[in-house]
Amino acid sequence: MTSQARFAEIAALVGDPTRASMLHALLDGRALTAAELAAVAGVTPQTASGHLSRLAEAGLMAVVKQGRHRYHRIASSNVADMMESIMRVAADASPRTRKFRTGPKDAALRLGRTCYDHLAGTLAVALADAMIEKGFVELGDEAGVVTERGMAFLSKLGLDDRNAGKKRVFCHPCLDWSVRRPHLAGRVGSALRHHSFERGWIRRVDDSRAVAITPKGGIAFREHFGIRTEELGASDA
Repeated sequence: MTSQARFAEIAALVGDPTRASMLHALLDGRALTAAELAAVAGVTPQTASGHLSRLAEAGLMAVVKQGRHRYHRIASSNVADMMESIMRVAADASPRTRKFRTGPKDAALRLGRTCYDHLAGTLAVALADAMIEKGFVELGDEAGVVTERGMAFLSKLGLDDRNAGKKRVFCHPCLDWSVRRPHLAGRVGSALRHHSFERGWIRRVDDSRAVAITPKGGIAFREHFGIRTEELGASDA
């Protein structure tokens, strides 16, 4: 069982504005250098180095060495889920105005964004809804499975999950920060994200977590999932 001291330590680390900025910058699944993270947080490289060391020591961040360079990334999907959960709580705890809106104000982020190794936002929730409705996925409160029909669908779609074999692919629901309904995480969510990028169905929006649906993606999501992306608020990208 996690001790109260350990809980407080993690909360304090994540609660620091500089470290929070760095972790947010890594939620798109990329690995960044210390200099890049220093620029994101608006601190000197020396200051950034101290913060990054503390995050790595606590197991919240991993360091990847490539030649002379060191890249930093979020240590695991659990850390990413924690960050998304904190953002949901923060949004709920904010003073509500008449036009209360959950999630990010940026329309592009609300439509679609990367959440570590899977997709989030309106598009991701629509994908989860479609797969549940078609009987491809069964979701519980904490976990889910891909059905035999779902396995056949994913195979026909060309999703690469070499470790799945004939077993059901593990997936689990992740409560979407902006939509407040579940999208797919786990191996299925990761595979869908990778496949969508690889096939050119989505693309990154500038240097952010946001993703845009391409014209090719609009056709593919309608054909394979029955999703009309224009109804999600998407425009041709």
